[in-house]
Amino acid sequence: MSLILVINPGGGSTKIAVYDGWECVMSRKISHPPEVLGEFPDTFSQREYREECIMEALGEENVDLANLDAVVGRGGALKPLESGTYEVNELLVEDVKNGIVQTDHASNLGALMAFEMAAPLGKPAYMVDPVSVDEFIDEARISGHPRMERKSLDHPLNAKMVARKAARELGTRYEDMNVIVAHLGTGISISVHEKGRIIDVNCAHDGGPFSTQRTGTLPVTQLMDWCYSGELTRDEMFAQLTSKGGLLAYTGTDDAARVEEMARGGNAEAGLVLRAMAYQIAKEIGGAATALRGKVDAIIYTGGVAHSDFIVGLVRERVDFITPSVFLYPGEHEMDSMAQGALRALRGEEKPKQYR
Repeated sequence: MSLILVINPGGGSTKIAVYDGWECVMSRKISHPPEVLGEFPDTFSQREYREECIMEALGEENVDLANLDAVVGRGGALKPLESGTYEVNELLVEDVKNGIVQTDHASNLGALMAFEMAAPLGKPAYMVDPVSVDEFIDEARISGHPRMERKSLDHPLNAKMVARKAARELGTRYEDMNVIVAHLGTGISISVHEKGRIIDVNCAHDGGPFSTQRTGTLPVTQLMDWCYSGELTRDEMFAQLTSKGGLLAYTGTDDAARVEEMARGGNAEAGLVLRAMAYQIAKEIGGAATALRGKVDAIIYTGGVAHSDFIVGLVRERVDFITPSVFLYPGEHEMDSMAQGALRALRGEEKPKQYR
């Protein structure tokens, strides 16, 4: 028996789960009201509040921390790292505390909270496939101007999990496949997997298709004019691009299912915006296929928006010609992925990497 506590902090919630080996025996989503989070000056300062919420929830679920064998937290937008399972060490903790991260996101708190909960128990803390997994080929880093470099920030925890799942269904190994994974969520990332490595992906903060809240790639000169208009501060502009754009900006809601209902009810604007989002996703998948020289073994759809047969269907109309092997794994599989990574480390099946 190996009891593992999994912690996954997100923008407006913190998900926790307890696994007994491969089996999830307790799962809970702790919602954090916007007005409460708004009282904190930044994401890092939410740490103690979120930890208190976790402890309260574990108490309600009668989870005895003394019985845990490990704690695993989501790895955030840290410095570029190899994929795999990491043992959370003091250096990683200090880097997070000192703000050595690529962008401000709640996921940055995951490994830190895992460490702070595991250390008093004398148990190991892990993180698995952090947001900043970087396996880019050199060509993928070039942006178009030497002042800026394209970054590998996406959803590797979920993308690699579903890619391995598809490989098993095809009777092969992830490391022997070329795969395109379309993570369709609050942020949309289309990742290119070549023989077990993510060689390219659109950073969902910086470009690619627009999503439920994010703008994706915008016309550069128009964006420049907007930035210099004096209309918004830098932080307000960042919010417009990353949390107030996409479906939300066009329709007033970031609920893709609600927008779909609006479209089916005759709202022409809602229908057009959904078709445009699907069109952009398809174009990104098509571009990903060229990165693999057309040798694509599978296309995989995952993330919350992948629950929509309507949206996925619109995308598939344009890209199914690329490969006959298409897999649909809706939702997020991050909790399973973290638990399995920690379990492999506990069982000696995978040697944990050290953050350096």
